[in-house]
Amino acid sequence: MGGQKGIALFYKYFAQLVSFACITVKKNEANEAYTVLNQISNSKTRYLNFFLFFKIKKIAKENDCTHLLFEHPYYAWMIVLFKFFSSESVIVHSHNIESERFKSIGKWWWKILWYYERIAYRFADYVWFKTDEDRKFAQLYFNLNETKCTTIPYGVEPIMLPTAEEIAVARKQIATLYTIADDETIILFNGTLNYKPNLDALNAILNNINPLLLKQTLKYKILICGKNLPKEMNELEEFTALNIIYCGFVDDIDLYFKACDIFLNPLQDGGGIKTKLVEALGFGKKCVSSVNGAIGVNEICTEGRLQIVADKDWAAYAQAIIDINLKEIRNENQAFYQVFSWQYIATKAVQSIQKVV
Repeated sequence: MGGQKGIALFYKYFAQLVSFACITVKKNEANEAYTVLNQISNSKTRYLNFFLFFKIKKIAKENDCTHLLFEHPYYAWMIVLFKFFSSESVIVHSHNIESERFKSIGKWWWKILWYYERIAYRFADYVWFKTDEDRKFAQLYFNLNETKCTTIPYGVEPIMLPTAEEIAVARKQIATLYTIADDETIILFNGTLNYKPNLDALNAILNNINPLLLKQTLKYKILICGKNLPKEMNELEEFTALNIIYCGFVDDIDLYFKACDIFLNPLQDGGGIKTKLVEALGFGKKCVSSVNGAIGVNEICTEGRLQIVADKDWAAYAQAIIDINLKEIRNENQAFYQVFSWQYIATKAVQSIQKVV
């Protein structure tokens, strides 16, 4: 999933700049250049294991740690303990405003999480947010001092566009695999399909956007990639004659990003930065997104590659696909990489830590 991938890649680049050790659950495989300590139970009750505080405190002392970095706010109780009974600075790496995300998908207990999340951020010495929108929200509603808040976005590994040859090879491979003609535009959507925001976006493509595209003269195929499609959707067989191809869980999603012409991101809820949009833009692809789907991505830095449409305005969304397909983009995407490359992001994170010291 995007969040898990984001943590792994951030650590990869972050660990190149600082002395770094990761304490994680026992089931995670340790295959990294930095130290990985599988010391946390796989059970969901690990979030309530108060003995874990003493274990982490011991490990921190043995490794001469100056900072403790928590992914997500779910160990708020532990953050409070470290604040009062330890000398290390505490950093919380927020991936969403979690309470708002659960509110958007209809969870009744979101307000309880809101107060718990507020504790984590207020007791932390520093908080990293994925988007400027989340950072400003937290400063306003959780009453955080702006000096302790920094935007550390999701990133991409490429620092330059794929070559024309790479794109041609990828397109040929995908076109052969799915019998796509040379004059057909390849449109891509991907995501974990049992996650409600992604499933809602898929249904919007199937029932709102694609019917409008079918009325146009555009020749195209829409590839749907992702695991956990609900069984009742029968692998989208009823849509195969309507230019929809269900690819399932694919071994190499980068191949599909390189091969496609346009990436769709019509998400309507879920909050936070949409990792797959960032990845698509990292490959230099033209993207059409809803307003919600484009949270955290400044349209200016994409230099014409991103077109944003009002949420649920499906007629405008279909027209945007037609329009951007005809658009020729010649820039090298450097404005995007200067914000969203992992190298830049890791450096920014280190600089923010230096302010904490």
